[in-house]
Amino acid sequence: QVQLQESGGGSVQAGGSLRLSCASSRPTRSSFLMGWFRQAPGKEREGVAAFYTTGGRAVYADSVQGRFTVSQDYLGNTLYLQMNSLKPDDTAMYYCAAVWTPRSMPALASWAYTDWGQGTQVTVSS
Repeated sequence: QVQLQESGGGSVQAGGSLRLSCASSRPTRSSFLMGWFRQAPGKEREGVAAFYTTGGRAVYADSVQGRFTVSQDYLGNTLYLQMNSLKPDDTAMYYCAAVWTPRSMPALASWAYTDWGQGTQVTVSS
């Protein structure tokens, strides 16, 4: 089973920035799609950003478009999520996830992802 490990979470004030990292036991460049999801207490898991590792196309939720950027390191081993202009509504546990086999699917559909990390907490205060 592939292991994914998130890091980089923390507490920041509104307007601040954080960069999350996702280290994978299998090179991210070998995936079909890597994604970032978040879940706040009492809310459903939400797709935030997805990255097609071949080609580098990114997909974002409307709520983070223009503020968050998903990328992969040049070696294709680590996934990042740069989060700028953070808002209190961004407070959640953030997870990275992977799809290894190409398939037809909505990029932010959590049901299609087969491997998940344990999550890293992001807290944004006003």
